[in-house]
Order: sequence, then structure tokens, then C-alpha cells
Amino acid sequence: MAATRSLSHTVAVITINYPPVNALSSPVRHALIKEFGEATKDPSVKAIVLAGANGKFSAGADIREFSTSALKTISLEDMNETIEASRKPVVAAIEGVALGGGLELALACHYRVANVQSRVGLPEVLIGILPAAGGTQRLPRLIGVPAALDVIIRGRHVPATEALQLGIIDEVVQGNAVNAAILLARKVIGSNLDKRRLSTNYVPSNPNMESFLDTAVEKAKKQFRGAQAPIACIEAVRASVQKPYKHGIEKERQLFTSLWATGQPQAQQYAFFSERNVAKWTHPSGGRWDTVTPKPVRTAAVIGLGTMGRGIATSLAKANIPVIALEQDAQQLEIGKKAVNGLLEREAEKLLKQGLAPGTVLAPVHFTLHFAELRDVDLVIEAVYENTELKKEIFRKLKSVCKPDAFLCTNTSGLNIDEIAAVTNHPDLVIGTHFFSPANIMRLLEVVRGQQTSLTTIATAMTLGKTLGKVSVLVGNCPLFVGNRLLGPYVDQANYLLEEGCYPEDVDKVLEDFGITMGPFRMMDLAGLDVGWRARTEKGLTGNKVLHGTPARQRLGNRYSPLPDMLCELGRFGQKTGKGWYLYDKPGGRIAHPDPWVKDVLHKYRNTHHIKQRPASPEVILERCVYALINEGFRVLEDGIASGPEDIDVIYNNGYGWPKYRGGIMYYASTVGLGKVLDVLEKYHKEHPDVPSMKPAFLLKKLVAVGEPPIKEWRTQVGNLVHKL
Repeated sequence: MAATRSLSHTVAVITINYPPVNALSSPVRHALIKEFGEATKDPSVKAIVLAGANGKFSAGADIREFSTSALKTISLEDMNETIEASRKPVVAAIEGVALGGGLELALACHYRVANVQSRVGLPEVLIGILPAAGGTQRLPRLIGVPAALDVIIRGRHVPATEALQLGIIDEVVQGNAVNAAILLARKVIGSNLDKRRLSTNYVPSNPNMESFLDTAVEKAKKQFRGAQAPIACIEAVRASVQKPYKHGIEKERQLFTSLWATGQPQAQQYAFFSERNVAKWTHPSGGRWDTVTPKPVRTAAVIGLGTMGRGIATSLAKANIPVIALEQDAQQLEIGKKAVNGLLEREAEKLLKQGLAPGTVLAPVHFTLHFAELRDVDLVIEAVYENTELKKEIFRKLKSVCKPDAFLCTNTSGLNIDEIAAVTNHPDLVIGTHFFSPANIMRLLEVVRGQQTSLTTIATAMTLGKTLGKVSVLVGNCPLFVGNRLLGPYVDQANYLLEEGCYPEDVDKVLEDFGITMGPFRMMDLAGLDVGWRARTEKGLTGNKVLHGTPARQRLGNRYSPLPDMLCELGRFGQKTGKGWYLYDKPGGRIAHPDPWVKDVLHKYRNTHHIKQRPASPEVILERCVYALINEGFRVLEDGIASGPEDIDVIYNNGYGWPKYRGGIMYYASTVGLGKVLDVLEKYHKEHPDVPSMKPAFLLKKLVAVGEPPIKEWRTQVGNLVHKL
């Protein structure tokens, strides 16, 4: 049964039972209406409690129904109106989560009781839509417009204690919310429910409301470049201020329909399901790791307490995994210790605000200088400086210290996993774990399998990522893996555009207006120009000779732009030095200002190399940079480094600032049309034959030749191609 009913003296308890998250699907809505109707008619029932089975109230609507006719039967709002109109008091007993439609259902109840560890929220904006079952109308009437907008536009999960302060929840309890809800229901039997019916109330008045909402729209346009859902959410809330409830609901529905027509919800829902599915798919030739039982990780170690190591140690502690943190000398250990403890103190403060004792959630971190203390840990994550020889030296030590079955992970952004694994006795237990900085905040984790990495090791690393709250994507071992490998052609095109007549702010503006969080030049300044310079120097691409004469623009037979090297040779490393592609107020500054010095250098460079200045149009800038990304994505698939387009999209959505409302790099290619992408790439490659990254990938040409199948079918083509190779 999707919903069941029991009787506790005079209180009927209706329980949603639709595993795993009690989504409010069509069967659930029908069952709820049936059980609720019978409870309403039963004279022995004086009050009703709505609850969810298995410690979850409801995670909301079943988004798989959005493109079907299921929502046209009994809608969520039909059900909510029925509940709110009840003459018998209805109390929501919230445990686990009440999200999206789950919170809208709770708002239709007259009272709400929540367990202290539960969370509520309206996260629909994160999948490109707005709350469409009265959420944008009831919540402002309950807690006011500013607080409601903060919850709705950010799509955040609000802890129960904060929800109590805001007025969303009437009572928070440490124990069983259902029992507490039954007690409250008995107390309010016979009470006047008129003020508890939110649809009949008015939004708290504010003489500056229109100005406030107009400002909110402008802020949202700047913050969510191109995303339509946040703007629609504000306009729906505006309707709650200006219109009676019924008219506000109609506006809410109209806005929902208009959002669906933009294609953004479909893109964001593709992105949502891709995050779930990448944890299930495997490389065609790599076996099914997801059918293998992972080993438990009860204790872990982190080697290196730089920026990455600190974040990783904090992530482990937050996941309640005891950590041993190791550094090379006492001074570095003390610096790292202070940094980690500071991060953990902030986490403890958050837990206290949620009514939780930090000691029950945050595991201890032990700091040491001695490798011998790692002898009993289940898993080690090495997070030292990006240098192969240094990492190999550490892994040689680990093989003599750690227990034979300990898993050894290297946090690297692109070094050869197999080369590092080769110095150990058990290369099958070695795996890459590429965290993204700051590791305690960023959700993405690239899990990199070597040639000998076992399925158990893969399963353990992927499961650990999930435990840490990461979106883990399994990728193959190649230089720079997936995310950073795609950056190469993208950044190259950006540099070439400067050579030909653009300026950093021109390129960045186009890509940021497209929705990418940070353009390539601001991104390079943030990361540090010296990082790429060091890598190019190791490859023998840099040196003073690249600054003089026409040959500077050809290295190893291909086009090469020395512009970033020129900046680095002058000590312009980006934000850290206060100068890079942009000028900053001070070293470490964050606000980028266009630098006249850079413009002057570009003019001199073009004159030296006899390059006629031809500023590119926004369309050309976008095509050259984004299509270079797409093309390299197809090459990654060809090489079997990623098993499907979703892997690439999840990586770029969560690690590189790609706008989720465009679905992902490969999804965007499918919406543009693969034929158009192919035509544009062929055009640019013809114009620039010395840029191999613009030569169309074989897989792209194959997909166009077989009729441009939908993206969900690309995985089959990739599998066939990899098997043939």
C-alpha cells in the first residue's frame, strides 16, 4: 500500500509508504486522498497525523512524472487543498526530510512537528522548476517574503531547529516525531483552524515590498546568469503579495508551464539523474565494480596538510571516520593542525545550531610526524605536492608500513596512477582520488582506476566518496584524467583568441554570460598561472626562446601560444601576486580589473608576429571555446577514459562551473545538434590546421553518420567503439 491508516485513540495516523523516499507519486496521492477521506468521515477520528514510513516524511514529487500525464489526475495541490480544508486538525510528523512537494504537503497541514535531525526545504529551483503545489504561496504567508525567498531561491535544506526559528515548524522534538504529533493533535482537537489555513491568510505587509522584489530579481539575474527558475520563483512569490491565493496558484502554474517550455528543467533533471547513475555505470572493459562488496573504512590517514589535505581530513572527520594526519616537519604539522581544527570548529558550530552534539558526528583527527602510526589504518589518502617522484617515494614508505590489505589512494589532478602503483607490493589496492579544492566543500570526486586496480578497490573508493557526500565519477588513467584534460583545448582557444585580437575580459564575459561560473582567464588567475607554467616547463614547451620570432607560435609541430608563459616570466601569477591576466587591488585580492598593461603587451605581441587584429564576435568566442570542450569530450569517450557522456557532464557540472541549466557539455552538444557541432569544428580546423584539438573526433563523426541518436543511446556507441579498439 502506498499509504496506510491506523488509529491511536481518537487520532488517525496516515503513513506514506512508498520506498525509498516516499515520493508523492500518483499512487501515493490517490492512496492519501482515499485514506484521508475515510478518516474525515469516521466519527471516532477527531484529528489526523500525516507521517512517512522508514524515518522519512517525503522527499517530494516523483520528477519522473513531470513529462507524463500522471500529474493531471490528482495533483499535489488538489491533495493539499483537500487536507487544508479539513475541519479536523491535521498535524504533519516530519522525520528525515520534507522536501519539495513533501514540505508543500506539510504546509497544507494545520500544524507541523519535526524531529531535531530532520530537514525541510523547497529545492525545486535546483532542477529548473519552481514549487508548483502552493509552496510559493503558502510559505510567504507563513514566514514572510524575505525568509521565504531565501529558502525557495537557494533551494537549500533547512535544519529543523532553523525551521522552528523561521516559523515553518511548530515544534521540534529529540525523539519520535509521530508520537509528539499525536500528542499535539489531541491538544488541538476542537480548536479554531481558520488561522492555521495558510491559503486564507495574507502575506505580512511591507511598504517597500515591490522595491524589495525588484532588487531580488536584479540580484538573481547577476547571480544565476541565464537560469530562469530563480526569476520565476521570485515572480511567483510576488503573486502571493499582489493576488488572492487562488490567483496566486494560477500564476504559479503558469510560471511552471513557461519554465518547462525553456528546456532548462529537462536539462537540470538530466543532470540530476546523471549524478545518480554515474555511481552505477562502469567502463565496458572494466567489470562491474558496483556488484562487488566494498571493504569498510573504519580509520583513514591523510598525508600532507596543505590546502587539499586539510579539506580531505575535514571531510573524513565530518563523515565520522577517525583520521591520522601526517606532515613532514613540526612546523608544517602545526600549521596544518591549526587549519584543520579551525575547519572542524566551524563544522561543530553548525552541528550545535542543529541541536546535535559534535562528538557524536565529528570523528577525531590525530596529528603526527611518524609514518609508523599508519600501520593499522584501512585507507590512506596521499595529498602532497603534485610531483610524481615525491608521491612514489611516499608510496614506497607506505608499502613497508601499512597492513597488506590497506587501500592506498593518491590525490592527484593528472599524474600517472600506474607509475605510482608500480612501486608498491599491491598495485591492485592503489587508486586515484582526485578531490577538488576546497575538498571539504566541493562535491566532485574523480576516482581514477589504474590498469591493475581491483574491483574491490574501486567499489571501496566509490563508496567512500558517497560517504563523504561527494559525487564520485569513475574515470580511466590518462594524463590529466577527464576534467583537466578537457580544459587544455578550451584554454588554448581562449589564448588564441587573445593573439588574434580579443582581450581577457571579452572572452570571459561571453562565457560567463553563457552561464559558466568563471571565464578561462579569471579561472587561471584564481588557480595560479604558475601551475600550468610548471607543467609546460616539464614538457619542454617553455623558455626564453619562445618569446622571440615567428617560431614562438609553433611548438612540437602544433600551434602554441606563449602568452601565459610571458606573464609568468614576469612574476604575474594571478590573484596570489595581485597581477595576472587581470589587475587586483592587492596580492590575494578577488576583484579583477582589466589591466591596460596586458592590452599593451598584446598589441606589441601582435605587431611582433605580424598578426592582424581581428576581434571575434561573441558567437565565435563561444563556439571556439565550448566546441573545443565538446570535441575533447568525444575524444575522452573514444579512449575509454569515461564510459558515457553523463560522466563528463557530471564532472563539469560539479567541478568546473558549467551551468546545470544547460545539462552538461555533452548534453549541450545534443541540444545544439551534433551535425552543427561537426560542421563548425570542420570549419575551424580548416582555418587552423595546426590546432589538432579542433579536428573533429571520430566518435562525433560516427554519431552524426548514424543519425544523431539521443544522448541516452551514446553509451552503446561508446561501448561498441571501445571494444573494437
